[in-house]
Amino acid sequence: MQYEKNFKEEAVKLADEIGAKKAAEDLGVSYYTILDWRKAKREAGEYAFVGSGRRRPTPGKTSKEQELEKENRELRRANEILKDALGFFAQDRKK
Repeated sequence: MQYEKNFKEEAVKLADEIGAKKAAEDLGVSYYTILDWRKAKREAGEYAFVGSGRRRPTPGKTSKEQELEKENRELRRANEILKDALGFFAQDRKK
């Protein structure tokens, strides 16, 4: 089952106030789910429960640095494909 971001945040607040076990019982959610949500909130802060493809920024890196790293990975991957293709066509020419 999927829960809305608001529900998760309110569940975490409730768990902090009355305890995870009681909050889980009151909300009809698994105790371990509440614990997972608490952990996510503690580790990711405002980026917890983002969903829908929004990614959390890597600690210590700006979004521009992350964007450049992604572009670098894509270019390296394209470069490897081109190297493989060059080798394939070079073998074909030798025949």
